[in-house]
Amino acid sequence: MHIIQEEIGLPKVSQAHVKKGDSSHVVFSVGPLPPGYGMTLGNGLRRVLLSSLPGAAISSVKVAGAHHEYTTLKGVRESVLDIALNLKQVRLRKHHKDPEIATLEGKGPKVLTAGDIKVSSDIEILNPDLPIVRLEKGASIKMEVSIEKGVGYQPASERNKKHNEPGLVHIDTVFSPVERVRFEVEPARVGQRTNLEKLVIEVVTNGSLTADEALRFSSQLLSQYFNFFSLDQETVEKEFMADFTRVSQAVTETDKQATKESYTPIEILNLSPRTLNSLINAGVGSIEQLVKCTPATLSNFRGFGTKALDEVKQTLATRNLTLTDDQ
Repeated sequence: MHIIQEEIGLPKVSQAHVKKGDSSHVVFSVGPLPPGYGMTLGNGLRRVLLSSLPGAAISSVKVAGAHHEYTTLKGVRESVLDIALNLKQVRLRKHHKDPEIATLEGKGPKVLTAGDIKVSSDIEILNPDLPIVRLEKGASIKMEVSIEKGVGYQPASERNKKHNEPGLVHIDTVFSPVERVRFEVEPARVGQRTNLEKLVIEVVTNGSLTADEALRFSSQLLSQYFNFFSLDQETVEKEFMADFTRVSQAVTETDKQATKESYTPIEILNLSPRTLNSLINAGVGSIEQLVKCTPATLSNFRGFGTKALDEVKQTLATRNLTLTDDQ
């Protein structure tokens, strides 16, 4: 870890669910970070999230009585190709990586959905209401679908070269459970350091993995690859590196000091711009520093008048805080 973290403290990770109770769409924020690290971490995590997470998908379908994907069956509104495209949209959660065959069959009039696919206890269908095929009166259909767990994207043409079987229709397979990743780097401030960064990353999954699990997997995967370059050798330039233990100890020691008990940015008080600028220009950047000031001290700040003093007192009172009494 960068030695600067000993000064600004460990980065804090927070998360916010975009919709209450929806763990598949979460916005994470990480900070404070040294300059440039927001883009470094965000770009690496985004690439891994989109390309390297394991997931399950339907890889092929075999319909009884159909010899190729352009076959149409009597009483079945969709062609085999349409059925394959619908199966491609089925969202699955699979606990083991071994391939599995599931079946879908029915008689009309009926609309067969993803929930009608007969799967083992190892597989969960996350969108059971998805329509797969519509059957007219007197029509029937029976098909077998292959369900696999993998990583990334595999085109049907590649599968067809390996398993070219009559009647077996291969499907372009997207295993990734991550649907969208977006990140941005925002400015952050700790004390007098105004050049720090905060990484905000939004993750949307299909539900087979939670956004938190997806981010955790990505960070663990990146860590393993980065550790490969260290090769368990002695740390270079030790005095310019800080590990978690040292940073934690530094934070603990800082917490014990009265002058640096904690650091809560003064911006969260939502003071007026004039009052806030006056305090920051005077070197008061945290609530902890503010409550140690006396009214006389604040009155000596440039641009800090009676109205600003009253505003500060009222704002602190809402948090059950007060200024230090004049001696």
